[in-house]
Amino acid sequence: MKMLVISDTHGNYTLAMKAHSQSEQIDIIAHLGDGFSDAELMRELLDEQVISVAGNCDFCSSAPRELLWECEGKRILLTHGDAYGVKTGLDTLKRRAREIGADLVLFGHSHLATQELYSDILFINPGTMMNASLQKSYAIVDVLPDGITASLHTIS
Repeated sequence: MKMLVISDTHGNYTLAMKAHSQSEQIDIIAHLGDGFSDAELMRELLDEQVISVAGNCDFCSSAPRELLWECEGKRILLTHGDAYGVKTGLDTLKRRAREIGADLVLFGHSHLATQELYSDILFINPGTMMNASLQKSYAIVDVLPDGITASLHTIS
C-alpha cells in the first residue's frame, strides 16, 4: 500500500494537489490535520481514498484526533501530534506508539519533515505545505507485509 502523507496544509490545497500529481501511483492519501477542509476537498476531487485526523486548528472537523489503522499486517498510528507535545520532542509519542504496538507513526504539527526509526517503529512527519513556510514537503510511505519504507520530498 503506497501512501501520500501530508499535513499542515492550512488551506493550501493547490499545493497538496500538486504533491499528489507529482507522486508516483499511490493507493491512499493520509492527511494529518490542520487542513481538514483540504482533506475533504481532495476526497471530493480525486479518485483516491483519503484518511484524515483533525489537527489543533481544525475546529469544526468531524475527523478523529487520533486513528489506529491496520494495513498489510502493520499497525499505523495517525495523529496530528499536538496532544503529544511533538514540538518539544517525541518522547510522549514514542511511549504511546509502544503502548499500542504501532509499527508506523504518522504525525504533523511541528511543520518539520522528519523520519526517525526508534525501537523498530518508524516515525514520519511529512512537514507542511503552509504558504508561509520556507520548506514545503510531503512523504511517500510504502507499507508492505515484509516492511515499511518512506521518503520525504520537497515541493515548490
